[in-house]
Amino acid sequence: MLMDTHAYGSSTFQGKLVVQVDPSREKVVAPIVRYKSADELLKSAAVLVSIDEFEILLSRLSKDLDFAGKVAGILVESRTEVSNGLKGFSPDGKFPQAEFAPYQSNNFTWNPPGSGIMWKAYNFPVFLLSRTSTLILQEVVMKNEKTKKSNTENVAEFNVVMQTTKSGTHDSDSCLKEETCLPLGGYSVWSALPPINISSSQKSKPVIVTMTSMDSASFFRDKSLGADSPISGLITLLAAVDALSYLDGLDELNKQLVFVVLTGESWGYLGTRRFVLEADQHSDSVRGLDFAMIETVMEIGSVGKGLSNGVKTFYSHTSGDTLATNETFQALLRAQDSLKTESIKISMASTSNPGVPPSSLMTFLRKKSQISGVVLEDFDTSFTNKFYHSHLDDLSNVNSSAIVTAASLVARTLYLLANDQNASAINAINVNASLVEELLGCLLNCKPGSSCELMKHYISPSATCPSHYVGVILGEPSSVPYPAYVSDVSRFVWNFLASKTSIFSRNITSACPNDCNGVGELCIREEADGKGICVISTTRYVPAYSTRLKYESGSWTVLPYNSSEEMSAADPVWTESNWDTISLRVYKVQNTAYDGLILLSGIVVTVLTYLLILITRAFIRKALKWD
Repeated sequence: MLMDTHAYGSSTFQGKLVVQVDPSREKVVAPIVRYKSADELLKSAAVLVSIDEFEILLSRLSKDLDFAGKVAGILVESRTEVSNGLKGFSPDGKFPQAEFAPYQSNNFTWNPPGSGIMWKAYNFPVFLLSRTSTLILQEVVMKNEKTKKSNTENVAEFNVVMQTTKSGTHDSDSCLKEETCLPLGGYSVWSALPPINISSSQKSKPVIVTMTSMDSASFFRDKSLGADSPISGLITLLAAVDALSYLDGLDELNKQLVFVVLTGESWGYLGTRRFVLEADQHSDSVRGLDFAMIETVMEIGSVGKGLSNGVKTFYSHTSGDTLATNETFQALLRAQDSLKTESIKISMASTSNPGVPPSSLMTFLRKKSQISGVVLEDFDTSFTNKFYHSHLDDLSNVNSSAIVTAASLVARTLYLLANDQNASAINAINVNASLVEELLGCLLNCKPGSSCELMKHYISPSATCPSHYVGVILGEPSSVPYPAYVSDVSRFVWNFLASKTSIFSRNITSACPNDCNGVGELCIREEADGKGICVISTTRYVPAYSTRLKYESGSWTVLPYNSSEEMSAADPVWTESNWDTISLRVYKVQNTAYDGLILLSGIVVTVLTYLLILITRAFIRKALKWD
């Protein structure tokens, strides 16, 4: 990645991380050595390292520049079992995105295993190997170690040049001008239950916003699964919406329920910041949502590890001691009591915490400090997720029963809040555990992955194996984007929420989408069957990209810092390099010493042959008495 001030971090490709590499190194070829054998490198080498030693190696490289100069690349072994003794691996900081915190204690340790290595720059490529490749490379290294005196050795060849390095554009401003990169971003989604009648003259109801995020990050771009953080929260929200959608009388609720699924949150809270700005500008993407009427914001954070000794345990982190936050906590306790067959514990987070943990709520609080906000998490004073923003935060790192319980709590709590604590229909709200299991398979596993029946019911996915890296924003940002420019997950969430929060249109038999032109009408599931159906739903896309970017005349411009905007100075402009095919291949070559010996032998033979010819000619001349 590039940031607006300088080269920062890395550019990434398909589970492999590639950094800002010197453009003169178009192809790097180096022998492969194991890290333990690489204490003293005599020449350039590609280092094979286990995930246990990965942070140690990078720490050494940052201190030992001579050693770092001989590292041509790093090959990281695959590790799939997170419970086999690894104490933790989190390449993010100990306080992720501390610069956005709405309080001063930004040195608080929320993420104890955090090393911060993903935010540093490295002048060599780093590849995460598959399980099969790991076994092959381990065998290759063993052969290299056993045949040190051999004339051949196994080498790795990296092809890693990106347009930003090749053109010499090392920050976001310059690479956007040269069009050698694109801004990080995508599309957030929001939806209202029931749909908002924007043509009604009735006074707007108070709004309860429930939000979560759909993007994660890791050291390796396409291995950003984020199972506990944040996908457990996403699945919880979707399951809660599904449970609420079956209730009758939703129009009679005293408050309006709004659900927001954000993207870009791992990169300077792009989604939330753009969402708030779009609201300030009253853009089409937030049409129908009155921010002045927001009474409470509930965020669903990491809930996939909320299981301890058989008890589902969750914590409520609040933004302050207000009437609305107290009402939300009391509603959570009532929801807990209503789930009589479950072993559940809801606790208020410790008062020793400096404030809410790293979350999208921080952006709302920086914008409007008096807003009442609650973040539901599976931890109290520090993350229980030992693999935050790591490729190891996968399906094995979450518990489906904890997610089902969290969804039940959220759905029942929202009903109580929207119905002024009237619990008349609370026992009719039941979360579909099978839906949760299906979502886990769709969003966190390659089998079935995006080809699962649930996603194919709504969209035509472009890939199978899931990754929740935010990606780049393509084309002109719009509230009605070209579908191919929207990620599979965003399109699925949009269709799912539009379906679950909708009422059927009178045009249900009409051709879709051409005839879905009534007030509030949308065409859903068009990708899946090529036809789709018309429904009435308040579900919209919201572009997610830096608030310091402007798109005009087909190109991007970085805007200067806004001195009147409190968070502008902390707002990074993250971009991703354009690149050609990036590759790694391993093959056997003769070592350079042997090549040198062959060359020297050839020279010696040539010289001796020439001398022999001269001597022979002289002898013949003498024998034949030639002058």
